[in-house]
Amino acid sequence: MKKKIKISIIVLLLLLTVGCTKYIKEDKKVIQYEKTGQSLTSNILCQPSDDELYKEYLKYDDKLITKLEDLPTCKEFKPSDIKYKGLWESLFVKPLAYIILKFGYLVKNMGISVMIIGLLIRLVMLPIQIKTVKQSENMKKAQPELSKIEKKYANKTDNESLMAKSQETMMIYKKYELNPVSGCLLSFIQLPLFFAFLEAINRVPAIFEGSFLSMNLGMTPTAGIAHHNYIYIILVVLIIVTTYLSFKISMQSNQSDEMAQQMRMMFIFMIIMISIASLSLPTAIALYWIVTNGFAVVQNIIIKKLMEKRK
Repeated sequence: MKKKIKISIIVLLLLLTVGCTKYIKEDKKVIQYEKTGQSLTSNILCQPSDDELYKEYLKYDDKLITKLEDLPTCKEFKPSDIKYKGLWESLFVKPLAYIILKFGYLVKNMGISVMIIGLLIRLVMLPIQIKTVKQSENMKKAQPELSKIEKKYANKTDNESLMAKSQETMMIYKKYELNPVSGCLLSFIQLPLFFAFLEAINRVPAIFEGSFLSMNLGMTPTAGIAHHNYIYIILVVLIIVTTYLSFKISMQSNQSDEMAQQMRMMFIFMIIMISIASLSLPTAIALYWIVTNGFAVVQNIIIKKLMEKRK
């Protein structure tokens, strides 16, 4: 089983490294659009419709993987367009970009499109989320018995003791219907979806040309604050708060004291890293992050309350 998991992870990582976003660079520095602070992508999927952004890309036409004149407009874009190579791109990125665009033109706002499609993806994964929460609750119940086994075989390294410990642990897992692999299943599925979303957003200029609540979807909080639009401070705060709550809820079923300490350290590290990263996230990606994390928090609370009522 472990071998299959390792192989699956390697395959996933290979997929993620094929067809990824590539940025325009000069002297090894990524070129940023001064107006919004967004990094310019060299393998965009469609033409910018904004004249200023089009002219900015035209300056670097020789650095684009597909020339601007050979790209479709974003309204005309189809997943079969642009023959970039890569299974990852063909199966995930371009179809998702197409859906975001079509829905965005339907509701006449790309920001709303990004948020709604992010929520729909969360809803599709709801059965897996319910199973994950159930596993987490069962782990809480099993933890006292698992701790006893750990103490019982502490400092015993002979093969006979290790075999006995393994058998007793498996019996506890069977008793509480625990599956060590299923706990990672949601993260394993979410990872490619999250990267596909980032790829789709990064490579479609039409998304960055739109706005939501006076925020340009391509603008980063750093650039927004520099332009004296202080609503971007609220955006950063929401990213940090929803991330904090999402992580906190997922940590409620801590295992041993040692693992709990490790989880807390990782929790603090992740919050610091995301806080720093949030300053350079384009608004479109920030909206997706806030809405999906916020939804996950509410979803987990509801699932746990329903499970408690059934007890």
